[in-house]
Amino acid sequence: MNRLLKNIAVNLLLILLAFTVQTCVFPLFPFLSAYPNLLLILIFSFGFIRGSQAGMIYGLLAGLLMDLSSGGPMGFYTLFFIWMGYANGICTRYYYEDYITLPLTLSAVNELAYNLYIYLFSFLFRGRLHFIYYLVNIILPETVFTVVTTLLVYRLFLAISRRLVELQKRREKTIV
Repeated sequence: MNRLLKNIAVNLLLILLAFTVQTCVFPLFPFLSAYPNLLLILIFSFGFIRGSQAGMIYGLLAGLLMDLSSGGPMGFYTLFFIWMGYANGICTRYYYEDYITLPLTLSAVNELAYNLYIYLFSFLFRGRLHFIYYLVNIILPETVFTVVTTLLVYRLFLAISRRLVELQKRREKTIV
C-alpha cells in the first residue's frame, strides 16, 4: 500500500511540476516567443510507454488542470488530452526503449494536432482566418521547442516510468 501511494504521489508530482513550469515559469522569459508544451510531452510519453489507460489518466489530470487555469469552457483541454493519451497508447506495441525517432515524431504530430485543435475551436469559429500568421508565429516555433524538449526530457520520463514499474512489480511480489 505504501508503494502504491508513492507511485501515485510521483505521478501527481510530475503532472503538477510540468503544469507549474509550463504555466508559471516559461512565461517569465520574455525572449521566448513560444515555449515547449511540457504537459503534452508528459501525456504522450507515458501513454506511449505505459499504454492507453495510463495516457488517458495523465490526459484527464493534465486536462483538468489546464481547464481550471485557462478560464475557458470546462473540458476543452481535457477532451483533447484524453484523446491524445489514448491514441499514443495505441503506439505502445511499437515501443522500443532505445528508439527515439518514433517519440520525436509523435511529439511533432501531437503538437501540430494540439495547435490545430486550438486554432479550429478558439480562432476559426470566431472568424479569425489568419491561419498563415498563426502557423508561422505560433505553431511552428512551439512545435520546434516541444520536439527539442522531448529529445531532452523523454529519457527522464522513461527512467521515471521504469522505476515506477519496478516498484510496482516489487509490491506485487511482496503481496503474493
